[in-house]
Amino acid sequence: MAAAAPLLASPAGAADAVAADGSEDQLFVVHDVSWEQYEAILAALGDRAGVRVTYCEGVLELMSPGGPHEGRKTILARLVEAYAEEAELPLSGYGSMTVRKRLAQRGVEPDECYVLGTVEDGEIPELAIEIIEKSGTINKLSVYAGLGVPEVWFLKKGKLSIHLLGPDGYAETERSRFLPGLDTAELTEFMVRKGDQTTVVRAWRAMLRNRGRR
Repeated sequence: MAAAAPLLASPAGAADAVAADGSEDQLFVVHDVSWEQYEAILAALGDRAGVRVTYCEGVLELMSPGGPHEGRKTILARLVEAYAEEAELPLSGYGSMTVRKRLAQRGVEPDECYVLGTVEDGEIPELAIEIIEKSGTINKLSVYAGLGVPEVWFLKKGKLSIHLLGPDGYAETERSRFLPGLDTAELTEFMVRKGDQTTVVRAWRAMLRNRGRR
């Protein structure tokens, strides 16, 4: 904790600091952070809810998501998980677990992440999801590529983009490799439906079940 406190308190180390109320994401960026300082900050934060940390080659971002961010994250996760249940897929979610590799000098805490089956300690998720309300200085795809995450979804301004990792980096695609039967256009449509989340998820399940009976 001692190593982390001066780094976070010093305005000279911050490239960008955005203050906001609970309706907006709050972003704090610090440069020239060593791997040891990054790990000290993770240890200092512990399981503190609402703070997500991204690290890439000396640049550290701390993000505290606002209400709209968390609402979009939650409805997307609920719809994906409902789809997996209806499709009888062995989907396991690991939320915002910390994924990091010292050799790659990268670490991230996605909004949501998943595997088919279960993940062992230190393993990489197969799918990571990021809700982008406020862009930082770190290129998240560069972080995920360095960590070897096969598939990344970004939801930004209501648009869902899917990125698949290949030999030359990520390529954007229309379909998920991780959930190939999922119609992402329909998924996005249900995400923006009016009403409470439970009602939207019930309608999503009903549509999936009716389609399965055809």
